[in-house]
Amino acid sequence: MHGSSNRLSLAIVGMGFSGIVAQILILRELFITFLGNELSIGIVLANWLVLEAIGCFIAGKIADRIRNRIETFIGITLLFSLSFPVAIYLIRILKEIIGIGPGEGLGLLHILFSSFLILLPVSIPHGAQFSLGCKAYSDIRSGNFSTSGIRRKNKLDSSEAGPIGRIYVIETIGTIFGGIALTYLLIPYFHSFEIAIGTALLNSVMCLILLGSFRWRGTPQKLAGYAALTIMLLSSSMIVGGQTDSLQNMSIEHQWSGQNIIHYQNSIYGNIAVVRSGEQYTFFYDGVPSVTIPNPDITFVEELVHFPMLCHPDPKEVLVIGNGAGGIIGELLKYQVDRIEYAELDPYYLRVIDLYSTELTRTELGDERVTVSYIDGRLLLRETSNTYDVVLIGFSDPQTLQPNRLFTKEFFTSVRNRLNDDGILVVSSSGSLSYMGDELRNLNSCILNTLKAVYPYVLIIPGDCKNLFLASSSEEITSIDHNLLADRLAQRNISTDLVTPGYIAYKLEPRWLDYFMSSTENATEEINRDFRPIGVFYGYSYWNAQFSPSLRKICGWFEKVNISMILIVTASFVLLFLLLSHVFPGIIRACVPVAVASTGFAGMVLNLALIFAFQTLYGYVYYQIGILITTFMVGVAAGSAFMTSRLERIRKDFAVLLGTEIAIITLSGLLTLTFLLFNSNISFPDRSFLLRAVFLILFFLIGALIGLQFPLASKIHLKSCCSLSRTAGLIYSSDLLGGWIGGIIGGVILLPLLGLVETCILIISVKFGS
Repeated sequence: MHGSSNRLSLAIVGMGFSGIVAQILILRELFITFLGNELSIGIVLANWLVLEAIGCFIAGKIADRIRNRIETFIGITLLFSLSFPVAIYLIRILKEIIGIGPGEGLGLLHILFSSFLILLPVSIPHGAQFSLGCKAYSDIRSGNFSTSGIRRKNKLDSSEAGPIGRIYVIETIGTIFGGIALTYLLIPYFHSFEIAIGTALLNSVMCLILLGSFRWRGTPQKLAGYAALTIMLLSSSMIVGGQTDSLQNMSIEHQWSGQNIIHYQNSIYGNIAVVRSGEQYTFFYDGVPSVTIPNPDITFVEELVHFPMLCHPDPKEVLVIGNGAGGIIGELLKYQVDRIEYAELDPYYLRVIDLYSTELTRTELGDERVTVSYIDGRLLLRETSNTYDVVLIGFSDPQTLQPNRLFTKEFFTSVRNRLNDDGILVVSSSGSLSYMGDELRNLNSCILNTLKAVYPYVLIIPGDCKNLFLASSSEEITSIDHNLLADRLAQRNISTDLVTPGYIAYKLEPRWLDYFMSSTENATEEINRDFRPIGVFYGYSYWNAQFSPSLRKICGWFEKVNISMILIVTASFVLLFLLLSHVFPGIIRACVPVAVASTGFAGMVLNLALIFAFQTLYGYVYYQIGILITTFMVGVAAGSAFMTSRLERIRKDFAVLLGTEIAIITLSGLLTLTFLLFNSNISFPDRSFLLRAVFLILFFLIGALIGLQFPLASKIHLKSCCSLSRTAGLIYSSDLLGGWIGGIIGGVILLPLLGLVETCILIISVKFGS
């Protein structure tokens, strides 16, 4: 049976490989559909985990009663393979099904339920594979398996926990390979349906290899074999015959229903789409419109450029961070500037703009005064020695982590250090001259509070769509009036369509500023920080108020959350559990699954905290984050393999489990100190390599501790449970359930509201409780 176990191991590697490919690819597709709302990432990951937990738990409960486990494993694998491309197609047509247009957003409830339903047929089979794989592997390795799949014995003890740990390691190895291959090979060169159908081809081949270890004698073996063979031939013909391209084009047409979509591609940073309407080209980045050419949004472009440029006595050096092409740079070039530096992270974005270039973009990017740097704006400010008269931020509102990095106290400080004496920083946010709800008031107040924490002088120019904030260390910004700006407009011979002397006078009318100040009088006093990104919370609260107003009260409750409240709830839960254990002694058996669930929770939250920190320091870079996640998976594999190899020699297993709990507490404390250290040294560019190395080490350590605990917890639980498959299902689903809670609560509430440091303190309290 040694050959059979090797074939099953190969199939488990394929399971891990295809699982991570499906997870990331579906996540990217949903991210586009949800208009780049980064909150959706936590929700989608959480739904994936809880559905996998359901599949794993159900399969674990019934695995002992299944006669043909290998054939059932193959059937579930093939079901997963078929559901994967179907899920991608459903994502593409989701808005058409709901009945909303391509540019419309979805609220939190729609995101939660739609992603849950789409993931259901994919995630549940993938979770079920784990429990069935553990049981089949145990049967084969122990000789407790016949070619007909009939069990020969049922009795198990804790020494047989090894198969659970081995399958966990084997699947993790496949996950590592899948994450690397998807990031560096598949996404850059293949579209989503090619990857999904290719994954189905891979799984069908793996199933045929696995089934080849048995003779196709019985009906179950024949059904499984013919099904795998059919899917292999079908997927091969679709790839070779070009049907995958047809599916891609058809789904894109539905995704952009009613729009003339002329370009669609993925880069390692995001998705780029181009819609044509007559002579107008609109460029979408992750589903969000970023620029329209040759006639851009005149109101936003002219206000963002001309008010700060006219406020400055003689602007010569200008820095634009994000979305500069397609209007902003064109307006800046009307001034007698010496240099315009333009920081744009994704080079593919400007290549696509150049592919559909107009006279406007050719003039902007071809001017000798314009220097384009394909670099994160924050990194540029840390590395450059240049100074600027005006710094323009092309993003509006800190609704996600990517733009939030440009609205924090630390970033505003780094800009101030690069501004000349009369230098001006200009940022924008959503605004209204008629009504400002609580969410919009808090969003604008948070931005203003953060600016005032760094700059002594801030000029506010309220707008009906966008508010402008001009911050400077020069007191001259506060003495600006409409007559001075009108004079400078005429003296500099600037030609504009909207910003005329009359319009300037209208925008600077004192009544608008009075309205803004009175509207934000009782708003939040919070300051947005790098490692306490509360701006993200206010940003998605405003987003939610627009697209899911029924949840406004819930977001209001969330805002009241603090560390003391959560510590009290955690302590109350622990005391309740202890009291119940005295009344119902049997409940003590739940302590191991609870510990595993808390570890899953801690692992997810700590991973999110590190990703938050990494994105804040280095930018939203998919391939770098992929390296960190892969490092985490390497840690999981190493920790699980280490513990599995020593399970039989461990006598005081409960004491060792307690030791892993203490290790997680210690690591959480180390992370707390690390975040404090990073925060205090965030402006030192020469520490970049050291910080990257620290991130890699921390991700590995988190993964290793989670990997250590899983096989050990399985061994302990087997002492009170005679079923290996049930134990595998319960422990694995507990881990995933904890991760689901961490994904929802950690990403939505804890990290934005409490910040990274206090969240780590919370993890310490949770692990003390477990």
